[in-house]
Amino acid sequence: MADHRSPAIILHSPQLGENIGAAARVMRNFGMTDLRLVTPRDGWPNPAAETMSAGAFEAGVTVQVFETLQEALEGINWLAAATARMRGMEKRVGDASEAAEAVSERLDSGKSAIMFGGEKSGLPNDAVAVADFLMTYPVDTDFKSLNLAQAVCVFCAEWGKIAIGARVDAEDVKAGLGDPAPRDELYRMFEHFEDELERAGYFFPPEKTALMKDNLRAALIRADWTRQEVQTFRGAIKALALGRGKARVVRDD
Repeated sequence: MADHRSPAIILHSPQLGENIGAAARVMRNFGMTDLRLVTPRDGWPNPAAETMSAGAFEAGVTVQVFETLQEALEGINWLAAATARMRGMEKRVGDASEAAEAVSERLDSGKSAIMFGGEKSGLPNDAVAVADFLMTYPVDTDFKSLNLAQAVCVFCAEWGKIAIGARVDAEDVKAGLGDPAPRDELYRMFEHFEDELERAGYFFPPEKTALMKDNLRAALIRADWTRQEVQTFRGAIKALALGRGKARVVRDD
């Protein structure tokens, strides 16, 4: 499911190998494989990252390490910077969903990247200055502390909605949900149900019958029935009315 056109994730001066590994893991969950590190504190490779990755590196996530952000941005045509502060710069601002949409719109125009700062102080101003888009999350103002890997996860999940959600195979959809029931089959089901309720004396007083039927139909229609569900429900109505096997009641009609 990985797509080479998916955005790169850039971690600028990350400190903990565990966060690098966790970021790689969630990237691979959502079909992303290009991970770029700018001056990681503990160098690379990092055993702690390997442990936390849960096999993401073996599953296709590639890691490149750079001494400068400029080098890491080689081949990048559009850049979003994750930041909790607007830094007084005039830039387009949005959340993770809007950032993912912006990347999607540029899939055929070159490579995009989403950049995250280190755990201690986030991105430096000179890194934010070269971004096209500032990505911020609607966190509680009383507690803005977000773990680096968690921050990466928020974006990756939004990207997955677009990149992987759009590629769901039609056969998978069909296997999960049957064909919708045509209205004529729904009407026959309604009438079948109402006929048996009529026999049971449910509609009382008579002057409220029409309203009661309307309310029943309104409640049932919200279920968004499939053809198989209609058949199953009609079978259940018949079993309640007539019974099955030795319990079956023979009716003249």
